[in-house]
Amino acid sequence: MTLFSYFDDIDELEGFFALPQGEGPHPCVLIAHNWAGQSEADNGVARKLAAMGYAGFAIDVYGKGTRGDPMADNGHLMGPWMADRAGLQRRLLAAVDAAVANPAIDSNRIAIIGYCFGGLCALDVARSGDARIKGAVSFHGVYAPTGLPTQPITAKVLVLHGWDDPMTPPDATVALGHELNAAGADWQIHAYGHTMHAFTAPQAANPAGGIQYSADADRRSWQALTNFLAETL
Repeated sequence: MTLFSYFDDIDELEGFFALPQGEGPHPCVLIAHNWAGQSEADNGVARKLAAMGYAGFAIDVYGKGTRGDPMADNGHLMGPWMADRAGLQRRLLAAVDAAVANPAIDSNRIAIIGYCFGGLCALDVARSGDARIKGAVSFHGVYAPTGLPTQPITAKVLVLHGWDDPMTPPDATVALGHELNAAGADWQIHAYGHTMHAFTAPQAANPAGGIQYSADADRRSWQALTNFLAETL
């Protein structure tokens, strides 16, 4: 379990690798962070995945040393990437390149998951059409289309969504289903009733703002991920 530097052109990025016990190469799951940037919470997910037999790679979108405040507005960090989806896609695929180049990783068994902004990142990797990615999972993610030329989606896609999430209202979820269908994806959407944004984050406690932890949705979504990874990798 270690910090790991990799590069997008000249920009240095710092992620975190957690490898399972035993001989590799191992299937790998990339973890894309929320709008606050790569954090110990993402590292904890990587460790949890390693205990399940997957290499967990908590990736970095913002760059080494660039991190936000989990309790504050991080739009100044996320906003430029939302405005440059081609650049975001290149940065995400740089993380895929780093995983593939690691001899401990089975390059034929790679998936990506993500939370909030990271959910959008996972979807954007699937939208890229990169055949190296076998599965993409969004936890309470943002769905905004990329505006880039449409590619066939070869990765299986799982979307784990709070029905009462104001950042991705029901109409946006239905639109995403139509988008995934049109791209030929093998997709699933699990919508949790009476569930808001950030339902996997125990510190989320702002129901007036549509942000609230849900122990039930957290547990159910992790089980859905567990089943998905077993099928996909």
